[in-house]
Amino acid sequence: MPLTKLRNIGIAAHIDAGKTTVTERILFYTGINRKMGEVHDGQATMDFMKQEQERGITIASAAISCRWQDSQINIIDTPGHVDFTIEVERSLRVIDGMVALFCAVGGVEPQSETVWNQADRYRVPRIAFVNKMDRTGAEFMDVVSQMNEFLDAKAIPFQIPMGAEEDFVGVIDIIERKAFTFDDEGRYEIDMPEEYKENVEKQRMALVEMLADFDEEIMELYFAEQDIPVDLLKKVARKATLKLMVTPVFCGSAYKNKGVQLLLDAVIDYLPSPIDIGAVVGMDVDDPEKSHTRNPSIHEPFSALAFKLINDPFVGQQTFVRIFSGQIKSGMPILNSTKGKKERLGRIFRISAKDREEISEAGPGDIVALIGMKVTKTGDTLCDMDHKLYLENIHVPPTVIELKVTPAKRKDQSKLGEALAKLANEDPSFNVRYDDETEETIISGMGELHLEIIVDRIKHEFGVEVVVGEPAVALRETLKVEIESNYKHSKQTGGKGQYAHIVMRLEPNPGKGYEFVNKIKGGVIPNEFIPSVDKGIKKTLQEGVLAGYPVVDVKVVLLDGSHHAVDSSDRAFQTCASICFKQGFMKAMPTLLEPMMKIEVNTPDDYIGGVVGNLNKRRGNIESMRRHRKGSQKLLGFVPLMEMFGYATQLRNVSSGRANYSMEFYNYSPVTKGVQEELLKKKEEEKREGAR
Repeated sequence: MPLTKLRNIGIAAHIDAGKTTVTERILFYTGINRKMGEVHDGQATMDFMKQEQERGITIASAAISCRWQDSQINIIDTPGHVDFTIEVERSLRVIDGMVALFCAVGGVEPQSETVWNQADRYRVPRIAFVNKMDRTGAEFMDVVSQMNEFLDAKAIPFQIPMGAEEDFVGVIDIIERKAFTFDDEGRYEIDMPEEYKENVEKQRMALVEMLADFDEEIMELYFAEQDIPVDLLKKVARKATLKLMVTPVFCGSAYKNKGVQLLLDAVIDYLPSPIDIGAVVGMDVDDPEKSHTRNPSIHEPFSALAFKLINDPFVGQQTFVRIFSGQIKSGMPILNSTKGKKERLGRIFRISAKDREEISEAGPGDIVALIGMKVTKTGDTLCDMDHKLYLENIHVPPTVIELKVTPAKRKDQSKLGEALAKLANEDPSFNVRYDDETEETIISGMGELHLEIIVDRIKHEFGVEVVVGEPAVALRETLKVEIESNYKHSKQTGGKGQYAHIVMRLEPNPGKGYEFVNKIKGGVIPNEFIPSVDKGIKKTLQEGVLAGYPVVDVKVVLLDGSHHAVDSSDRAFQTCASICFKQGFMKAMPTLLEPMMKIEVNTPDDYIGGVVGNLNKRRGNIESMRRHRKGSQKLLGFVPLMEMFGYATQLRNVSSGRANYSMEFYNYSPVTKGVQEELLKKKEEEKREGAR
């Protein structure tokens, strides 16, 4: 099949906008499914994890291939819940186009904005589908204006609905001036009802005026007051969509089987093929200043990005990759350029949610699962052995919430360790660490639901019963001032001693993580011990200094030191670096950082006072209020995560159950002096309890 006939698309939106239902209808109409699966009864094809079926939400982005007209569409269905934002992030990195779904009643919800901004970051062309047109309160044009007001989407209707709420019967295509009704079997073209003709012409004129800015031929015909041919309008609309100048908006009701076939037509008409996206640019492995381009062709050297790992009980670990150039065949050797290690391809599968079809080769634009990868993780680049390059990695947000987990039976300790290692391997936004002092395993993730699902999977997939502590906020430590630290480590214990001497400067490094700079001159510390210094500091960063929380955003400059010809060793320099760092850190105004969340609350006007008062009590800071719908407001602000436990219940009480909210991680901010003292005191008490 020519590459121009391939579409790699993602379906993304706010939770409960109907993404999985839309995908189920697509699978039905493209012949993949004989019957339609429903989310509410746990029968959706794409939600095949037990945890997804129980909760009626999508957790893991699932990939599936189907055919429409004479084209192949690879669909990645992504979660809408903010706790699984990494799934959206990694999907956006490998798709070419996106269908953004909006609820006709809810409009632009907080998570819609997050997904939209993520798509902007990766410059993904998109079309919009306003779903649930049959619901009470559905307002198509209101959603379009919200898209323009809140997302700057340059949204313009390509369809208008015929009727709304329980009277929603079909849609009218503005470009072709055709009206369609639907039933479970298909779509039917009908004569356009008289009462819609004026509005269709008005909307078509608005579309023509917008597209005239991108094309002289349309502009000339427009000024000559001539009718614009359908093919010309479609061609220019496609070009403008691919350049992110326009977002075409379609509508329907997936649950009632209305509008999905026309949405599939729009995917083919307006979203890009790998050829439209063009060459991918990667960095040279040996010289990051140099770059290499790879065109989507089988004649170019092979390049691909691993974007997801899944442990399958039948075939083992599946590594999902998007191929950008070249071709792979089972059994061939390839290079993981991120790790600098060789991999040998086992089997290649094309995935349809939980079903798979083995194929012998795959080429540009393909999204496939590879079996047999030993070292490859999410975000790694795979390439030709003789043509090395790095592709841009996947952005992983920091974790914000922690849980202590212990096996219910002591003998399950190693089983728990294996389960956690596999889960951390699959999910880069999930971390595991072991606290030596309290002898506890601490897991951290993106939110309470994220960790709840992880614990559920430990019990059901890996058969390990665990005892779970209370959720706690994942704090961090950093320093506020620059300081120089000098430490000499000298031990004589009979026989060979230990000697190392280090002088280092510690500097605040806001938002840039840990940086190590070596300024040693004249070999006062031999070159072989420089990595030992870095290693000793990194270990200390993980363990924490002030209160056992990981240290972030610090720059260490190695200035001076000395060594002993016999007594200096890797271990001596690691130990010396650790102590030198700790001593300096404690003098550099150490401070605790807490996760700040961006919060959006939708509330009826009547309850605004109570909602604002409650957030102020939680150390929240309201940035702005704006109209959401008639009689309701949207509050935007920032609030510390540690103050938000139990908020859902309180918000329900304050608003008689009529307000809702959404939170996402914003940044790590210093805690106030009073809060820091309280946290340190609590940590001290925990230590004493553990010592008993």
